[in-house]
Amino acid sequence: MYGRVLIVDDEKNITFVIQAMLERAKFETLVFNRSADALEAIASEEIDLVVSDLYMPGPGGLEILEYCQKNFPHLPVVLITAFGTVEVAVSALKKGAFDFITKPFDQEELLNVVKKAVATYRQRMKEPIVFFPQSSNGEMGLVDGSVLQESSSIVGVSPQMQDIFKVISKIAQSPSTILVCGESGTGKELVAYEIHRQSDRSSKSFIKINCAAIPGTLIESELFGFEKGAFTGAIASKPGRFELANEGTLFLDEVAEMPLEMQAKLLRVLQEQEFERVGGVATIKVDVRIITATNKDLEAEVKAGRFREDLFYRLNVVPVRLPSLRERKDDIDLLVKYFLGEFNKKLNRSIQGITPEALNVLRNYSWPGNIRQLENVLERMILMCEESSLSAVDLPEELSAGLLMRGEEVDGSEASSLKQIVRRQTQALERELIEKALEETHGNVTRAAEKLGLSRKGLQLKMKELGVRRAFD
Repeated sequence: MYGRVLIVDDEKNITFVIQAMLERAKFETLVFNRSADALEAIASEEIDLVVSDLYMPGPGGLEILEYCQKNFPHLPVVLITAFGTVEVAVSALKKGAFDFITKPFDQEELLNVVKKAVATYRQRMKEPIVFFPQSSNGEMGLVDGSVLQESSSIVGVSPQMQDIFKVISKIAQSPSTILVCGESGTGKELVAYEIHRQSDRSSKSFIKINCAAIPGTLIESELFGFEKGAFTGAIASKPGRFELANEGTLFLDEVAEMPLEMQAKLLRVLQEQEFERVGGVATIKVDVRIITATNKDLEAEVKAGRFREDLFYRLNVVPVRLPSLRERKDDIDLLVKYFLGEFNKKLNRSIQGITPEALNVLRNYSWPGNIRQLENVLERMILMCEESSLSAVDLPEELSAGLLMRGEEVDGSEASSLKQIVRRQTQALERELIEKALEETHGNVTRAAEKLGLSRKGLQLKMKELGVRRAFD
């Protein structure tokens, strides 16, 4: 299964066609003909994408979009309508729609949009966005020790993050191009948005595109748009991301993945602030502030011939390097508190805290996957926890070894015994939860994996490791 797509349209024949097309392409679908039912499902089901008609009885596509933006801000929404115009498309996309398709739609075009949306969503969810509350005077600070509330800044009390805050405040008001560098999972998209939020363009659009999630053959039309008839399936003109970001900010994530041919065209736009749509002849002028991000060493990519040197210098006007989590361990306590609150809500749990012993392991782990890995570990711990607080027995195996790193207080036999106890208890909990999920889903491994927050392959490997057999076939 490539993803789980919710489809809502009051015309049953339309939902039937889309459902059949997506299921042939190995997507799982949830289909609704009433928008009220769809909203209930969005609130309760784990999905990767919403495909919605724009005009329906009751809440329409824009209302569904607004609901998703408010409650599930990363969930992509693709809107479909028979009454599409460029103006409506621009309005919907600026409000946060992932894309916009007009009826009658080309099935290949819609399938490409769905694949791109799901890939972008899954890539984005690997890079968790976390927030740090501000006091009434605008200074960074905790709020009475309460659960962190969403704001527009980054979690951080460490000196490294305080330096990042200062850099953001200095560069936000400038028109300069920004290059945000950092390992995967360090929060580059959030930094880009914070720069936009603090700029004089904050009232305009913040448009983002993940260069790694879009096939090289499609990225030009995504950036610059296309005219009707420009290629097979182009049954209507469509604006690109540069047009949508006019007077605002365009964030190009994973820019190192952009094909060389496209790099040359991007360089021209950066230099001249103008371009033509694919298949068009009219030159379109824009005023766009560019922020790019990469987890690669662009200078090394230049030397290897995979990235244009002239484009590198054009993008690297103001570099911002994000520290890894192992460089900012002072922030781990704060991040744990944030994710504890988030996963209690997501998993319908009421875990009250974490023991000092377990927290100390988290503080001393190297975190090669940064905040992304910390997020995944905490979700797994909260899911497996049977007590009121997280403890050492809830630690995954790759971290439980941290219990043994306490100097010479524990001799070899005691260390081995403790490690075995932690492993046995963890495996027993995992086995119980997996069996329960399989029972609740009548042996459907895909649905059980979704309930447990695992991939299908990950669950299959865990079942093999624990000797769990599917109860239903």
